[in-house]
Amino acid sequence: MHFDNQVIILLRNLVSQGGLILFFAFLLTRIRGLKRMVLATSPRPREIIVLLLFFSGIGILGTYTGIPIMGALANARVVGVFVGGLLGGPLVGITAGILAGFHRWSIDIGGFTSVACMVSTITEGLIAGFLSPRFRRAENKWLFAARWGATAELVQMLLILLIARPFAEALQLVQIIAVPMVLGNAVGIGMFIAVSEDAFREEERIAVRQSHRVLATARETTEFLRSGFTPETAAIAASIILKNLKVSAVSLTNREKCLAHKGAGENHHKALEPLRTNLTREVIQSGSYRVAGTKEEIGCSEEGCPLSSAVIVPLKVKGETVGTLKLYRTGRRTVNSVDTEVALGLATLFSTQIEVSELQRQSELLATAELQALQSQIRPHFLFNALTTITSLIRTKPRQARELLISLSELLRRSLKKPENHIPLEEELRYIRSYLEIEKSRFGDKLSIEYAVEAPENTLLPPLTLQPIVENAVKHGIAGKLQGGKIRLSAWRQGESICFEVRDDGVGMNPEKLKRALNPGDTSDSIGLRNVNERLEYLYGSGLMISSVPGEGTTVGFAVPAPATASVGA
Repeated sequence: MHFDNQVIILLRNLVSQGGLILFFAFLLTRIRGLKRMVLATSPRPREIIVLLLFFSGIGILGTYTGIPIMGALANARVVGVFVGGLLGGPLVGITAGILAGFHRWSIDIGGFTSVACMVSTITEGLIAGFLSPRFRRAENKWLFAARWGATAELVQMLLILLIARPFAEALQLVQIIAVPMVLGNAVGIGMFIAVSEDAFREEERIAVRQSHRVLATARETTEFLRSGFTPETAAIAASIILKNLKVSAVSLTNREKCLAHKGAGENHHKALEPLRTNLTREVIQSGSYRVAGTKEEIGCSEEGCPLSSAVIVPLKVKGETVGTLKLYRTGRRTVNSVDTEVALGLATLFSTQIEVSELQRQSELLATAELQALQSQIRPHFLFNALTTITSLIRTKPRQARELLISLSELLRRSLKKPENHIPLEEELRYIRSYLEIEKSRFGDKLSIEYAVEAPENTLLPPLTLQPIVENAVKHGIAGKLQGGKIRLSAWRQGESICFEVRDDGVGMNPEKLKRALNPGDTSDSIGLRNVNERLEYLYGSGLMISSVPGEGTTVGFAVPAPATASVGA
């Protein structure tokens, strides 16, 4: 009966130490640095030292809280060592076992079980360390830890029987402490892992929710910010952020002005007004984010401003700060770490979108400038020749001269027209006919034109796409051939594309010249073809296809998307 009472008392005392175990588990999950170290896949040496000191410290404390019995100690020392091995890996487990085991031996040198307890503590740390990879893959981690913790305690009982002497006393001791220590410490290990694991999972759940909010906000604002970082797009983005994040207010600024402010403080934080807060100016100057917990730290110039906490994050394009994103709350020090992480995530995504919109705008400006340059080529390129031809015809063939003047005026009108993104195929063909009428007046019967256009009437294509190709065929193909030649312009539908082809039977190009024809670095006079090729690649992803045989001619082709509804024209 006395034996049973001892077992029950020991078991109750060991389990009652669960409060201390839970306290250390709480510390592990709440001290940010410790938690990061445990979750790290490859902790640094300094982090490993901190972990092994933490877990060996729990083991040593377990020795001091042990219950004396028969010259030995029934204790929870294994909890710190075993949990350290599972969470920290072999190095942490073994080292924590050595420190806690050596401490147990040093406080009772020559004691009945001091050597056995030292060896068993080191052994348990070793077991836990090598179980760490399996532990990390386990589904029910607390159950895995408790089961193997019980096994490790059984190993300790076996080591006491093997090492402690006299054997009879060792056997009697094991009979008393085996059940309480196996069960009590298994429960303690399981509790420690369960509490810490739940906290870690909660952290993951918060991170997932945070990511979902950031991605949802980014998804809703992307199409607007891609249109540019303007007061209009900023106002839409601020409204979306306010709705999704449930903060008190949201602001977006450029370097000088507030572009949009939604939520608390709207009455004085107004769009297009100069920046009101000192902290915003500081973020723009430094390029680093700031968190404020009081009105004074925010530094709003409005006396009754309700905004008391804020995180202000810079928006950057190519490393340069172009504005800020600000999340506000009305309570003192109510902006938390989640708000900060969300703001940083959104700022990174917004910065990328702003940079994309800027690149797109620059590309459009460049394309417009190149098109204007191409249009301006018409004047110096052949205006002199056209006027000379018309002058020579005024007296001998006044009617033809009049028709050529009409064609020339059409060309000049088109060259002065503001560049458009796309024009109808028929308009481009009119332009080509006007150009060819003038050229045909110069070449006479040496220039023959054939049209084979079977594309839908509502086909759209970039302006000055076909004309430079036709001009290149006349200038570099037919003009260099003594007996002249023919140009054939074809267009047809093929699947979801409209295909175009300009073929001439002129002088052709040798392989070297053909290779240089579309080279951006080439300084020859094929700028027209290169411009067309680059614009087609920018708009549709594929440019011109050119084939040529010296003495036989050149073929230039390309394709554009077919219109959604098509009616075929001749």
